[in-house]
Amino acid sequence: METFKRTPLQLFNLPQHFVIPLFQRPYVWREEDQWGPLWNDIRRITELRIAEPRSNATHFLGAVVIQSHEAQSSRMTTWNVIDGQQRLTTLQVLADATCALLAEGGDLRLSGQLDRLTHNDESFVEEGDTRLKVRHLNKDRAAFDEVMSAEPPVDHADLAHSESQIVSAHAYFSTVVQQWLGAVGSDDYAVKAKELTTVLLDGLQLVSIELEASENSQEIFETLNARGTPLTAADLVRNFVFQRLEAEGGDTARAYRDDWPFETKFWMREVSVGRSLVSRSSLFLNQWLIARTGEEVSPQATFNRFKSYVELESGHLMADLLPVIKQQAQQYECWTEAANRPGGSLDSTEMAVYRMQAGGVEVLKPLLIWLHEPGRGVAPDSIDRIIQAAESWVVRRQFLRLSGSDLGRIVADVIAANSTVPASDLAERVAGHLARLNVTSTYWPGDEEIRRTLATEAAYTRFPRGRLRMFLEAAEDHFRAETGQPQIERKGYPIEHLLPRTWRDTWPVATPEEADARQERVNRLGNLTLLTRSLNSKISNGAWPAKRSALQDHNTITLTGRVIKRTEQHAWDEALIDERTSELIDVLLRVWPVPEGHHGKVVDPQTKAGDWVELKHLIEAGLLAGGDKLVATHRDFKGMEATVTADGAIDLNGKRYTSPSAAGLALRKRATNGWYFWAVADGRRLRDVRTEFQNSMPPDEELQFPVE
Repeated sequence: METFKRTPLQLFNLPQHFVIPLFQRPYVWREEDQWGPLWNDIRRITELRIAEPRSNATHFLGAVVIQSHEAQSSRMTTWNVIDGQQRLTTLQVLADATCALLAEGGDLRLSGQLDRLTHNDESFVEEGDTRLKVRHLNKDRAAFDEVMSAEPPVDHADLAHSESQIVSAHAYFSTVVQQWLGAVGSDDYAVKAKELTTVLLDGLQLVSIELEASENSQEIFETLNARGTPLTAADLVRNFVFQRLEAEGGDTARAYRDDWPFETKFWMREVSVGRSLVSRSSLFLNQWLIARTGEEVSPQATFNRFKSYVELESGHLMADLLPVIKQQAQQYECWTEAANRPGGSLDSTEMAVYRMQAGGVEVLKPLLIWLHEPGRGVAPDSIDRIIQAAESWVVRRQFLRLSGSDLGRIVADVIAANSTVPASDLAERVAGHLARLNVTSTYWPGDEEIRRTLATEAAYTRFPRGRLRMFLEAAEDHFRAETGQPQIERKGYPIEHLLPRTWRDTWPVATPEEADARQERVNRLGNLTLLTRSLNSKISNGAWPAKRSALQDHNTITLTGRVIKRTEQHAWDEALIDERTSELIDVLLRVWPVPEGHHGKVVDPQTKAGDWVELKHLIEAGLLAGGDKLVATHRDFKGMEATVTADGAIDLNGKRYTSPSAAGLALRKRATNGWYFWAVADGRRLRDVRTEFQNSMPPDEELQFPVE
């Protein structure tokens, strides 16, 4: 057995195969836990190298165990992957997605360099064999081979294995890399493309443990993955802190007793972050680091980044820094305990913590830590305004069910950009920073988009229950504040449908059309309220007069009281649901406002609309017509023609295909982005016609399409 530290270029440069054995588990990495943090780390060191050309920043990816194959071909080395197949597969997918984007942008030199990481040169490949350097023998094989062999630009939605986790990873990296690179030909595109390629080639590091064919790989695998309690980030930080204190000549016993706060049950408890459990102390230290450095720090990098910060950037002895960490940890503990209390009014910071817990996010915690840093001197009023703006940015995106995967980077950017701003200017600067965001992955949605979406959203089924309850509690607190009442108790009150979900027996209507209209409104925001306790199911599902009487007898919640008052002379019906939906939306927009004049426009609306455009839309818009000829653009199929049918399909050699990509696949026998492959008579590719259609849409019409 030999161990080497290698870059991707060093590991993958030779003609070789890395075989994922049949018995290995399938690919399981996901966006929140692995893809997002990996991309954030890669982007961070790439941007650092751009900002500091002499920097040699690297990122450590972990270890892989590979074993030389028993039977070696004379021309190609073959390795069995014993451990590390998840990171090897992800690295290959990321490199290939970036390679495809660079090829599409016309940079064949850089794309060729990345292609050599993932594909063997044809001269070394036996006829009929695959060029791919990583070969899956388990159930991921077909999906991996398809997406890694697809011609750029890759149409992920039209791949045969579009539901595969591997294809999803390729689509994710394609999206985030394209968004980061920006438009081809822009001022910094070339610089970003070159440096990202360099990082993917030699800015990442792996430990490669290489076994001879005769060695017992199972024994080594079991040793590496032995059952036991792994060290947390907080454990590693603690060891470093006290080693450094000892080196400084400090009293480590006293410091451990008086200044190290993380040995209590509160800090040792594991909390859920996405799909992972981490110790609360490790989570706090990660968030504290983001607040201190203004950089997004992945959970896996917490210890290394802490060590680097202390040694190279803080300018403080550990003896001076540790009491500050303790003070901020105590603040954090107080916020969390206040948020967990069912009663008593909360200040803006405590309420933000509560709402993040209810909404299932942690993203604003570094901002809260930063605002309350000792010596920063931010006035309470400014803290309130900053929290309201940041909360509005996050919650409005939750209203639209937009991805939150890139928000941590923005929070870090806000901290970095405003670290030296006078405290008196901070609220305006933070709100301005958020208001300038103009891409789908991070923008701050405006009022009209929220109104349009929530007016018809089936809120009860579309939002997690805790998040929906938090929205209703916020509306309740707004009504209570108008009359000087205390905040609603945070006891997990049940959410009640005013019009029952099972309404057909006791709330009948005359026609099918009326039934459809009623059913559409059952789960809308205006039909929901909070109760201090659940109603008896018979009353809850009964006719309105009896239900209203029960609500009136037991209600102490303003949201419900306003419904009771509204129905004194008018039974609860569709018109009142629509009216109350509009009212609640207006209240939520006042709870979480945007700066005056802010509309939340984005420069990449097509990414919000997704892949909803079909040929039939182009026909309806008059940009195509039934009978129009399509011509293949690929060099190997020049002159091949297909015909657009009147209903938006494609006729190719007498067979009907429902999409451009399906017709391309039938012709080429491999995954093909048909919007790029087919051109119309005047030479424009179908994707250009699609872009013309998207750009011709009024902004209000764009917003009607799904945003996920």
